[in-house]
Amino acid sequence: MSTDSAVTLRATDDPTRRDWVAIYCAILGAFMAMMDIQITNSSLKEIQGALSATLEEGSWISTSYLVAEIIMIPLTAWLTQLLSVRRLAVWITSGFMVSSVLCSLAWNLESMIVFRALQGFSGGALIPLAFTLSYMKVPDRLRPKTMALFALTATFAPSIGPTLGGWLTDNFGWEYIFYINLPPALLMIAGLMYSLDREKPNWSLLKQTDYAGIVCMAIGLGCLQVFLEEGYRKDWLESSLIVTLGCIAFIALGLFVILQFSREHPLINLRILGDRNFGLGGLSVFFIGMAIYGTVFLLTLYLAQIQNYNPQQIGSVMLWTGLPQLLVIPLVPVLLRKADPRWMAAAGLFLVALSSYANSQLSLDFGGEQLTHTLLIRAIGQPLVMVTSSLICMAYLMPKDVGSGSSLYNVLRNLGGAVGIALLSTLIDNRTKTYFDYLREAVIPGNPQVAERITLLTEKLGSETAALGKISEITHQQAQIMAFNDAFLAIAIGVSISLICILLTKKLPANASSEPVH
Repeated sequence: MSTDSAVTLRATDDPTRRDWVAIYCAILGAFMAMMDIQITNSSLKEIQGALSATLEEGSWISTSYLVAEIIMIPLTAWLTQLLSVRRLAVWITSGFMVSSVLCSLAWNLESMIVFRALQGFSGGALIPLAFTLSYMKVPDRLRPKTMALFALTATFAPSIGPTLGGWLTDNFGWEYIFYINLPPALLMIAGLMYSLDREKPNWSLLKQTDYAGIVCMAIGLGCLQVFLEEGYRKDWLESSLIVTLGCIAFIALGLFVILQFSREHPLINLRILGDRNFGLGGLSVFFIGMAIYGTVFLLTLYLAQIQNYNPQQIGSVMLWTGLPQLLVIPLVPVLLRKADPRWMAAAGLFLVALSSYANSQLSLDFGGEQLTHTLLIRAIGQPLVMVTSSLICMAYLMPKDVGSGSSLYNVLRNLGGAVGIALLSTLIDNRTKTYFDYLREAVIPGNPQVAERITLLTEKLGSETAALGKISEITHQQAQIMAFNDAFLAIAIGVSISLICILLTKKLPANASSEPVH
């Protein structure tokens, strides 16, 4: 099967060895790109110290990657047609490898931001490319297997990122969180050059390209991502920069939608959102993104702020979200032989919602060991959702729309994560203030229990001022815990909405999700 036919037509024959090599290499690339979103989170303090950056400035190390990535994802389908799959895949993998090395050599914050943006731009193409190859290079009956492999990039990679990043930083130094990309990138380049056919670029496509759409999309998504990432830190509408970015994003994305519906050859065919399965499935994927990325964000923040865990301890806890998925994901294609993907997705979403609800009962004594059972429940549910949601979304799309479907699917998931983290950050901040004011009303010297506690703390700390300070610290900590509980409950509600969306989709066509037993 030629590479071109793999992109434009669905496979009907069993994949060859070269096809499998291409799929595995593309999956490895997507895994690296998704992992690098989270891998710096555990090491930001060390990187900021090395680059003499403040906490607020250091946030751009992650933001620059995410902005570049979300701009590149929708461009991948067009670049694939323009350059050919082989050329694009090798170029972006090489770019990802080189930019990773440059990140490790960054000499100041500005250079790190530029190199991280280059890394995100190249990594952004690896994600939809892996999705498209996994979907198009195999016949319907084998698609659950390849979608299960792709699910590793969406669920396992973000979970393992903080763990791996923390371990590498503690044992070798923060530079090694970028060096680790070199061996798989070299392996990928060799595998892609072997497995994908050489083809000439289609330069004639440049004559009918929607350049206005590209500009509006890049500006809109870029401003939206910065708006979501930096809005909380700058107090949202209190910042003129955030307001300006929000307005630009709204106008640019509005123009992009208008252009896509008016063009004969749109950059992304937004009409596929009118397909019942893709529209409802895409909405579900948006909330799934909020749950996956939001949970990693909340758990790492809770363990660091409330339990005072270091990066390596946080990583050891987060392993319970990642490693069990390696056992569950291979079982999903087997289960799909007997079960309706919609009901499997619903079951997975129920488990994720249950886990989030269980996490909404946190207390000061609720640490890593107590979180284990909730993380195991989530680790079982997430693969069921990610494998089946991709099958549900793509089931009724025409082959020519698979590229647009892949781009939209991945953009919606990533945007869900960005929106979720922004909302959860604001929720925790606002609810902490509210709960602190509520609790402070009860913490008065006239309360016998409070008076007794102040007396004990005064004897222990040596002064009443220190005792009152400690009481205030404890009160704020309890307010934070209550705010975290509200945040996890919000995730459970979002996942429940996702579950309803999945149940409203149509049943998949015959053989779309089944594989005969050999």
